[in-house]
This record gives sequence, structure tokens and C-alpha cells, in this order.
Amino acid sequence: MVGEIILDSLLGALLISGLVIVMMMMVECLNIKTQGHFFESLRTTRFGQVALSSFLGVIPGCMGGFASVSLYEHGLLSFGALIAMMIASSGDEAFAMLAMFPGKALLLFGVLFALAIVLGLLTDFVCDRFGIRPGRTSCHNMTVHEQDMHEGHSDERGGRHLSWKRAVLFVGVAAFIAALSSGLLEHEHGEDCSVGLSLLDEAWMNIMFSVLSLAVLAVIVFASDHFVQEHLFEHIVCRHLPRIFAWTFGVLVVLGLLDGVFDINDWISDNTVLMILLASAVGIIPESGPHLLFVTLFASGVVPFPVLLASCISQDGHSSIPLLAESRRDFFWAKLINFAVALSIGLICLLLTK
Repeated sequence: MVGEIILDSLLGALLISGLVIVMMMMVECLNIKTQGHFFESLRTTRFGQVALSSFLGVIPGCMGGFASVSLYEHGLLSFGALIAMMIASSGDEAFAMLAMFPGKALLLFGVLFALAIVLGLLTDFVCDRFGIRPGRTSCHNMTVHEQDMHEGHSDERGGRHLSWKRAVLFVGVAAFIAALSSGLLEHEHGEDCSVGLSLLDEAWMNIMFSVLSLAVLAVIVFASDHFVQEHLFEHIVCRHLPRIFAWTFGVLVVLGLLDGVFDINDWISDNTVLMILLASAVGIIPESGPHLLFVTLFASGVVPFPVLLASCISQDGHSSIPLLAESRRDFFWAKLINFAVALSIGLICLLLTK
């Protein structure tokens, strides 16, 4: 049993770390190609940041959440935008909801998106009003160096040579894409809720993400030595990858061991208020899995909509695990706010539906 938990955790850590690192590389490439103008313009509008992060969060699965966390870690999204993503995201359970009750699921996603924008803007307003600053250490490496102004030219500043760092990056990304597209890194979602062929199925999304990641391989091949060494290898791989993988693997192992000891089904109660509290509390766990309990109970008619809504607001799948690796203070504050919002909105919704 322990061996299976370790193996599953290892595959999960490889999947999450790989997605985050490739996403970071995409962000880095876009930043350099636009010489910083794209993300500089993103910094100037709080509403744009919150709306973008809410949209990324509402995308089924954790990929959009990983992108939002990556942008936040680079100092390109506000803390309110991060909160908006965590409110809008339903993690991998979004796939199950689309399969089990598609109409209600789409309505739920719309509600989450609207709530995310409003509460994300409110969070930024409160932070600005009272001078609250997140504990994140901004990632200052996402800057445009003088050499990057010549990216794409063949002079000595933009030269390209086959170095061992370029080779390691190419082999690593290529192997990750192969594992992702072949389904080797797919993880279980609990019950099999697939219904035919769907572009919203995780396997298809992994394949589409693999195709998009081919652009990263092209960058690794054709980018300058400076960009490959300083931005991709030294910054992303050496600085971010070890921490993200170590924290992700450790968290998944601990959660797997705890799951073998405690049965969350024992917590079920006929008390709706208590169920909202439990759904909000369980959502604090940075894991796709526990939330499926409330999805299944709602689909079976055991719990009402406010319980499912509270659970969806509170939990965000694996998306927040990379944040835990980068800034534990931001992680705990964001989770605390998420819990408070989920509990409050769930209870308000319960009162309105009575």
C-alpha cells in the first residue's frame, strides 16, 4: 500500500511539476518575445488581472490554475487575482461535474466566475486600502536583459550553440510531452465519469497541452544561449523546479497516507450547515479527490446546491501546491480567505434557497 502511494505521488508530482515548469517557460518566452510589454500592460489593470485569473481558474482541470499561480509568482498578478483563480477553480472535479450534471455544472461555473471577479477586486481594494502586502518574494528574474533585445539575431549576443544545458532542457521537455500525450502521467479521479469522446476529457486536454508545449521545444532549439541558460535553465529549472517537485511530492505522499487512515465518508451528516462547514474545510486540502465526495453527494441528491457551491469555492485542486512551495505565507492566507468566502457564500445561499 505504501509503495502504491509513493508511486502515485511520484507520478502526480511529475505531472504537476512538469505542467508548472512548461507553463513558466511559456510565460518567460512570451515576456521576452514582447520585450516585457505584454505583461507590463497586464500589471496596469487590476480588473484585467482579476478577469484573466478568473477565466484561467474556471477552465476544467488544474492547468489554468497553474498558469495563474505562475503569473502570480512572477509578480504579474495581484493577490486579489490569485484569490479570484482559487474561487473560480473546481480542479479536476470539473470533469466529473460536466459528465454527471453538465447543465448545472455550466451554471455553477458561471456563478463561480462572477463571484471570483467581484471578490478578487474586493480583496485588492481591501489590501490597497489598509496597506496589506502579500508575503511573496517577487520573482525578479522575469526581466528583459540587454541581451534579450537581440533575441533571434545571430550575432555574438544572440548566438546559438549546442550546450549540455540546452540538450538537457530539450530531452526533459520532450520526455514530459511524450509521457503526457501517452497518458503515462494521467491520474485517477475516483469514479469513472467519462461519457464518450469529449474535448473536455483530461486525456484530450493533456494531448492539446502537449501540442502547445512543442512551441517550448522550438524555443529551446532556436533561442539564444543567453535565454536558454539564464531564463530557462538557471531561473526556471534550477530555482523553481526543485522546490515545486519536493513540496508537491511531499504533500501528495502525506495526503495519500492520511487517506488510508481516515474515511471522509464518516463525516457525512444530515445537518446542511455542518456539511457546508465541512465542505469549506475539506476544500483547504490542496488535492483533487476529497471534493469528489460532495460532487457525488450532490449528483445523488443527498446534499443541496449550497454545499456543492461552498466546496467548489474553497477547493482548487492541485493548483495551489506550487504556491505552497514558493510562499507558505501567501498559501495559508489565500486558503484562509478562500475558506471564509466559501463558508459565508454557502450559508447565504442556504438562507436564500430556504
